Amino acid sequence: MTSAMADAYPSVAGVAAAASAFARFHPTLCTLRQIGRSREGRPLLLLSAGRGRRNVLVVAGPHSDERIGSATALRLAERVAADPWLHSRSGASWHFLLCLDPDGTVRSEEGPAVRRTPAQHFRHSYRPPADEQPEWAPSVRPADDQLPESQALVDLIDELQPFLQCSLHGNDLGGSWIQLTRDIPGLAEPLGKLSAERDVPVQTGTYDAMYWTVSGPGVYVMPEPGRPTQFASLPEDVNRSTWVRPHLYGGMTALFEVPMWASRKVADTAPHPDPAHALSELGVLLRRQSHRAMALLAQVSAVLPADADRPPLLRLAEGLAAICPQVADDWERLHPSPVPLTRAHLAALDIAARRIPLRAAGTLLRFLDSVPAALPRVPEARAACEAQLGTWATELGAGHHLTWIPVAEQVDLQSEAVLAAFRLLTD
Repeated sequence: MTSAMADAYPSVAGVAAAASAFARFHPTLCTLRQIGRSREGRPLLLLSAGRGRRNVLVVAGPHSDERIGSATALRLAERVAADPWLHSRSGASWHFLLCLDPDGTVRSEEGPAVRRTPAQHFRHSYRPPADEQPEWAPSVRPADDQLPESQALVDLIDELQPFLQCSLHGNDLGGSWIQLTRDIPGLAEPLGKLSAERDVPVQTGTYDAMYWTVSGPGVYVMPEPGRPTQFASLPEDVNRSTWVRPHLYGGMTALFEVPMWASRKVADTAPHPDPAHALSELGVLLRRQSHRAMALLAQVSAVLPADADRPPLLRLAEGLAAICPQVADDWERLHPSPVPLTRAHLAALDIAARRIPLRAAGTLLRFLDSVPAALPRVPEARAACEAQLGTWATELGAGHHLTWIPVAEQVDLQSEAVLAAFRLLTD
């Protein structure tokens, strides 16, 4: 299915067609079924391989702007079908949820289909707020107001009771790393080897897992209950997310990150010489970018009639701009830090600081795409957003010397890392 992959991510429709053909080609091993529908009525498809009693659940597309997972799921299905040890001899069945958020992912398919620049990525990718992200929504929304995609995933976990759930993510900038809700001793070694073979840095400092326990280079384990898991400005709660649902059945979740663009700085384990100053500078950067993003938001909002309701995309952009000062406050409290801050940590925070306003600018441009270009003030607003997005993307690239990782290599690294985790758990 993936051997002839171009340097581009497959579409939601293309993945569904490939999975359907694969299931027909392996009728005694594989099945394809629908487990629910998205908010907009798109099918949530599950490709299963094997007849064993121990279930592995692989979730692709948990974030709509991280499109590598669906391609990885297809590659893993190929590997399982070709290797009896992965199913019959290990007593396992594999289940691939091909895209958890097809509505958002379809929106991220807009723009160039092949390799994009960072500016094009942030211009065209789409990432909804946390309460509309199916993997995170259960930790943010009331229990009686769950997204249909979230409910389908929770129901699937309850049905399969997987001993291992694999969540397939793709960070836009950085390196490879793995987050675990329970430790898999020894996983750092294959991650390091697989990454080195593909010239991908292992990320030893992350924004996402700053407070997590380090099991080995690039492998982070969820802290014990009562310890912080993330920054206070983030609304999500890991302990109420779909990641911990397999714990009800003695299972666990492993989250696999591979980068679109590699930055060597996220692998630098040297202690940072002056973290307090660096954190202060990042706080200044975040507040300055927030101010500029709010100014762009006001300019874009001015194209609407005064009595018009605020569209969802503008609310999303406003939320991104507004969170920057809160993030700055979080980071300035990191010194003195419970975590010894390395150059890798500060590089990861720098990437995160620059990513937030880039997403805001891209969201504003996405909104402008939906309004008539001939309306008054639209050309000026579009030009301002495009210029600012280009400037911010250039500054990001200049500071991190980004290297594109071809899609096939991203898939190869992620799929092999999943198999390494499986082997360690089953051997």
